[in-house]
Amino acid sequence: QVQLVESGGGLQQAGGSLRLSCAASGRSFSAYAMGWFRQAPGKEREFVAVISWSGGRTSYADSVKGRFTISRDNAKNTVYLQMNSLKPEDTAVYYCAAHSGPDGSSWPKSYAFWGQGTQVTVSS
Repeated sequence: QVQLVESGGGLQQAGGSLRLSCAASGRSFSAYAMGWFRQAPGKEREFVAVISWSGGRTSYADSVKGRFTISRDNAKNTVYLQMNSLKPEDTAVYYCAAHSGPDGSSWPKSYAFWGQGTQVTVSS
C-alpha cells in the first residue's frame, strides 16, 4: 500500500503560479512512477503529467506543456507539480497517483494508488 497526500492547492489569479506537493508513505516510493491528474466539475479525470521512478523521464499533456513541470525527490518521498502561467481552464481538483511500472502512463485506470486531491482555482 502507498498512501498519498496532496497539498499546495488554492486560489490564484490567471498568470500566477502554484506548486503542488504529494507526500507518499508506505511501500518504497522510489519503486513507483508518479502521475498528476485533474478533474474539473462535470468532466472526466484527465492526465496532466507523469515522471518515471528515477525521475529521468517526464511526459506532459499538450494543454500544460511548457507551463507545468513535474519533479520528484525520492529522499523526501515527494513529487511536485510546478504550475506557471496559470489559466482559468486549469481550475480543477488535482490528484497524484502511483504507478507500478517504471515510466507510468497517461491512462488513469492503470494507477494503483491515489491521493484525495487538492483544489486549484484560477480566477480571470
